[in-house]
Amino acid sequence: MRGFGAYGGAELANRVVRVVTTVVIARQLAPEIVGEAALALTLFELVRVLNGIGVGQRIISASERELGAVCNTARRLFWIWALVLVAIQWTVAVVLAFGFGAAAPAAMLALLALVYLVMPAGLVQCHLAMREGRNAAMARTVASQAIADHVLTALLLLAWPSPWSVVLPKLLTAPIWLVMTRRNRPWRPDPHAGIACWRGMVRFGGGVLLAEGLTALRQQGDNLVIVATMGSSALGAYYFAYNAGLGIVTSLVGAFGTVSFPMLCAAPAGLPRRAMLRSIVIGGAALFVPLVAVQALLAPLYVPIVFGAHWAFAAPLIAIMCLAGLAQLASVLTANWLRAEGRVGSDAGRSLLGLTLALGGLAIGARTGSLTLAVIGLVSGTVLAAAISAAITLVPALRRTVPAMELPA
Repeated sequence: MRGFGAYGGAELANRVVRVVTTVVIARQLAPEIVGEAALALTLFELVRVLNGIGVGQRIISASERELGAVCNTARRLFWIWALVLVAIQWTVAVVLAFGFGAAAPAAMLALLALVYLVMPAGLVQCHLAMREGRNAAMARTVASQAIADHVLTALLLLAWPSPWSVVLPKLLTAPIWLVMTRRNRPWRPDPHAGIACWRGMVRFGGGVLLAEGLTALRQQGDNLVIVATMGSSALGAYYFAYNAGLGIVTSLVGAFGTVSFPMLCAAPAGLPRRAMLRSIVIGGAALFVPLVAVQALLAPLYVPIVFGAHWAFAAPLIAIMCLAGLAQLASVLTANWLRAEGRVGSDAGRSLLGLTLALGGLAIGARTGSLTLAVIGLVSGTVLAAAISAAITLVPALRRTVPAMELPA
């Protein structure tokens, strides 16, 4: 709870600023222009998820004896992979420009690729801080970058109403994360520690990468489905509804997962780890059930007041979106448990199920031409996938939290 409190407080401050930024976007830009920025940011997020290759989680779960070698190897892998990501994103930008005639989103996407060259210098330090439970420092770092991003976005939009004003701050604020991360947990490569088996790290990371990639495709692929079936104007409305509704819960759930994963890894396998899982599940439910209920029920009241009367039509969409927050919590807890147990293959299967059902439901709803039915399809698929995964993974683990009583002969 202390760790989540640090993240939660920072995230709430971030969200207050983000709401103000969303208000500025809603009042300064038309849905069509928002759709251009949303397309570039969606493709950026899809490529960026490949940055989470799972090597960092190997740092968190490593023993003290092998930690130095794992960090040395991770540092090299992070830099190699960053160059690969730059090449991938530039390739996507070229295809977008010449294959689909979307020159402006392609230029934005190409510029955003430079973010990958900033991150490797701080990724080992970031995961060492996670391993050591330095939650307050990490929360300040994430919130500082995010708040700077939102403030800069709002200022640029007021001076220059353009989709570039939404995209540029993502790159300009990346050094803030790097500088603060390196200060939070200083680290230098130790030549005497040697090098860990990179093949084993790549195999573990590959499973995590596959799961994260499928999850990101589910989370970002919805934008692609909407723009392909309903156009950029509908995408602008959908993107606004997602950020105003599910965005808050998504960030808080992510923070809760970040705090809980090292706790699961630190608990010994068996009954102690299952007991830790039980505590985390109870704490998560106590936090997020009331939050999701309040946000969904009050959407018709705060949307027209905060964002303007011309966005009042999105209130039902926001209320429906909020309901997927609890499904996201269940998915994050399931993923953390599987990774702590080393079952990265099962985690990838869980992500594939979520991708199939969520985007399948969205596509079915979008084909009707109704944005409301599209959102209902997305949420229904997300909830169903999370329920199936939890029933297969979390429920059996929680049932074995308390050892069975021995019956008398």
